[in-house]
Amino acid sequence: MTVDTPGPGPSDDPADQGEGQAEDQDQEREPEPGPAAGLSDRDLAVLAVERRGWPGPGAKERAIRERLGLSPTRYYQLLNALLDDPRALEHDPVTVNRLRRIRDERRERR
Repeated sequence: MTVDTPGPGPSDDPADQGEGQAEDQDQEREPEPGPAAGLSDRDLAVLAVERRGWPGPGAKERAIRERLGLSPTRYYQLLNALLDDPRALEHDPVTVNRLRRIRDERRERR
């Protein structure tokens, strides 16, 4: 049979009161970045549109205008910049790598 004994508790020594507070404050100030850290909501929405399959170009262009409030030209400019952003790759590697591959194939054909 084991008996649980309380571990070391807070010290009553005033000299120990400041210990650990600096570390706690540093942790509070610097939250750990998530996968989408640094990407705007618009960037995430652009990636979400690309992640989805579309029956044809008309439906996709209409969705870009309605959901994002962007012209298709501006949308593709933003998307192209996102493909070179390491944060986008970290957030959605499958989509970004697929689109990079398509972009590179088209560039080679020119």
